[in-house]
Amino acid sequence: MRALTWQGTSKVSVETVPDPKIQEPTDAIVRITSTAICGSDLHLYDVLGMYLDKGDVLGHEPMGIVEEVGAGVTHIKPGDRVVIPFNISCGHCWMCRRGFFAQCETTQVTEQGKGAALFGYTKLYGQVPGGQAEYLRVPQAQFGPIKVPDGLPDERFLFLSDVLTTSWQAVKYADVQPGDTFFVTGLGPIGQMTARIARHLGAERVIASDNVPERLEMARRHGIETLNTDEVDVPAAVYDLTSGRGADSVVESVGMEAHGSPVQAAAVKAAGMLPDALARKAVETAGIDRMAALTTAFAAVRRAGTVSIIGVYGGNADPMPMMDLFDKGVTLRMGQAHVKRWVDDILPLVSGDDDPLGVDDLVTHRLPLEEAPHAYEIFKKKEDGCIKVVLKP
Repeated sequence: MRALTWQGTSKVSVETVPDPKIQEPTDAIVRITSTAICGSDLHLYDVLGMYLDKGDVLGHEPMGIVEEVGAGVTHIKPGDRVVIPFNISCGHCWMCRRGFFAQCETTQVTEQGKGAALFGYTKLYGQVPGGQAEYLRVPQAQFGPIKVPDGLPDERFLFLSDVLTTSWQAVKYADVQPGDTFFVTGLGPIGQMTARIARHLGAERVIASDNVPERLEMARRHGIETLNTDEVDVPAAVYDLTSGRGADSVVESVGMEAHGSPVQAAAVKAAGMLPDALARKAVETAGIDRMAALTTAFAAVRRAGTVSIIGVYGGNADPMPMMDLFDKGVTLRMGQAHVKRWVDDILPLVSGDDDPLGVDDLVTHRLPLEEAPHAYEIFKKKEDGCIKVVLKP
């Protein structure tokens, strides 16, 4: 089959690799019909190469048609249309029974001290081949795949794999209440959907910041108030818009790729140039993330407010303004999305004709899988108005 593979820092290519096969009774093989590029994939593209091997297949936002199932898989069958959650969870362990699917004890990568295995996401998370490919082996398929109806385009359901469920959890973790003022840093795909979901779940006022014109315009189409980070001091602007109090709830959706921290940007680049063993040590013992978006989130939240962190961070010793956070009494929640925990809430919203979350207005680029290297470049550089890319194997 053809698959998008990691070949080195800022280098990916589509290669011919062995077809996946059933290895366990709980496996399924899915023929991929749509697969998206995530902002988290850019972390692999640029920063976390020390945890990848040349030839690793990337991608964790896929959907398609079931081709084959193992003997232990009964809730789906060949011919079914399914979305694949990015985290691999069993559905029956202690964590899964409590809805913490991103911490599944069956697939936890204990040798790395990490949570549930993820598709296409480094040795830290199991080095499981990803979904930017023609076919995908799905472990724990007795639980994971989400069966979706026919009749609507893939893109209506595709983002149950990550974007929609991640954004929904981000808003839930931010403790948004009816009438609240909500603020989100960054208007990439997660920020866009987080802002729309916050409004859907009752926020009276939704504010978002970014500096990319196309992202700001997309948010405004959905009734979001926008702040251009190149033009204003964002925390000060949020305070001005909230009578000097700050936002009730904040989501930080940018993560380690934030701009505005030149020293930390240099640290990220330097770490990526080290030999793998030294680079891993740097990530595990140093604060290498660019913290500008996180600092903005902490500054913009009101006293006794809540900050939900959904942007991915890689450094293990990042500086935190603990005195300010403690003094303000800020509640922090964070973590990988427990995808299947939120599916029952979201699936009815994307299954009808009305599209209340505006899912039909997110994808800006649809390209063949063979053009994935170009897609990564324009997504990284925010060229050609690129906000979200869907690849078609």
